[in-house]
Amino acid sequence: MSYNYLPLDHQWLHFQQVKDLLNYRQQVSVTFAAHEKIVACREFLNQKTHGQEQLYYGVNTGFGFLQNVKIDASQIEQLQYNLLVSHACGMGEEVPADIVRLMLMLKIKSLSYGHSGVQINTVIRLMDMYNHDVLPVIYTQGSLGASGDLAPLSHLSLPLLGLGEVYYQGNKMPAAEAMELLNWKPIHLQSKEGLALINGTQFMSAYGMYCLKKAEHLLAMADLIAALSFDAFDCVTEAFNEHIHRIRAHDGQVATARIMLQHLKGSSIAVQKKAQVQDPYSFRCIPQVHGASKDAFDHVLRVFMREINSVTDNPNVFPEQDLIVSGGNFHGQPLALVLDYLSIAMSEIGNISERRTYQLISGQRGLPLFLVKDAGLNSGFMIPQYTAAGMVSENKQLCTPASVDSISSSNNQEDHVSMGANAATQCWRVVQNVEKILAIELLSAAQAMEFRRPLQSSPVLEELMHAFRKEISFNSADRLLHDDMIKSVKFVAGYSIQGTPS
Repeated sequence: MSYNYLPLDHQWLHFQQVKDLLNYRQQVSVTFAAHEKIVACREFLNQKTHGQEQLYYGVNTGFGFLQNVKIDASQIEQLQYNLLVSHACGMGEEVPADIVRLMLMLKIKSLSYGHSGVQINTVIRLMDMYNHDVLPVIYTQGSLGASGDLAPLSHLSLPLLGLGEVYYQGNKMPAAEAMELLNWKPIHLQSKEGLALINGTQFMSAYGMYCLKKAEHLLAMADLIAALSFDAFDCVTEAFNEHIHRIRAHDGQVATARIMLQHLKGSSIAVQKKAQVQDPYSFRCIPQVHGASKDAFDHVLRVFMREINSVTDNPNVFPEQDLIVSGGNFHGQPLALVLDYLSIAMSEIGNISERRTYQLISGQRGLPLFLVKDAGLNSGFMIPQYTAAGMVSENKQLCTPASVDSISSSNNQEDHVSMGANAATQCWRVVQNVEKILAIELLSAAQAMEFRRPLQSSPVLEELMHAFRKEISFNSADRLLHDDMIKSVKFVAGYSIQGTPS
């Protein structure tokens, strides 16, 4: 497959393809097969509703509680326009650019199945928006995670009408201005298109896929950073013996124990005689804790891959079965539950990381108090641990499940909602915090390792140390640690483990 673009149709979209899309800034296109299905579905819908008195939800009726209000054929385009402008009620912070890109791609993917009844021109315009990097301004607040991500997806769709705001060529501007620069005309939406655009789970799905991409890298980095801390704290590798893990046999645990031994292989510190018999849980139980989070990650990924390869608008159109069926595929419950689960799993990676940082600065195992010479005159690494502890506490608060909540809307027609959008934005914040917590551990572990010299760690960990020291030097006396911490976060985000892209 060419790396230049991502083809979208009914074929299964894989996690690696989603990662490549963002890593290599690929363009997107529906395939010829998808094009034909979209056109055929639209033609069927036109034939089905032409001159007919039968009511089809959202096609020739109002929405939500107004489902029984018939709309005259002459007012259909106005109905779609009204739907988008009335539902674009987002508030809060702006959605990050990469997540907006994922929202656009996932909406195109969902429409490519030919069960949504949209015009091909609408899909082409969405593709043009993605490929020309015309990114709608979307807000984090406004979705209840059922009836679709109505408010965010309305903001995503406004530029089709020449409304709303976008980022284009690095500048925020009215969508109409960007369209004029590109010589684009507004799309005239036909029946059902408004619902096809704003019913769906693409806000939750995009956040989830972004968090999964980030989490996969952080889980790998957590093992590597933990290995550096482990050696710097002069720990006992016996806890990673394969026989221990074989008799419990959780996949993530077994894999993590093996990875830890691989990271530590060849370390002169690891093989030296130890004064202690065993180590604190934050070191000894790395396979059990990191492994459990990896198993959770695998489950969450399976749910999200199913979701992004699904059709989630309403109603759905089945030309071959001569059906237009109204249901609830827009309900975000599957995503809400696993987003909460991913938040908890990643929060625990930060939780145990901060405990290792605490141990490193505690003045044990021959390491100086707060990892600095002349402690007292110098505070050393005292306060980075405070910062990590604060973010760990914040994550605990963010891990209060959003999915256990619901609130009635649309005059009690929509009487159970998933709150998956809140779960999604909470998960994003948790993952961002975990990246910072791991960066603080790495900063501390690298400092501690210098006090083990002239002993050498493993080749893998010495390579990590060498790369890290190119960015951040040893801290011999108090200095502005905020700058070091920011550099460490960037390092963690971008470090490639054994040639694997982040």
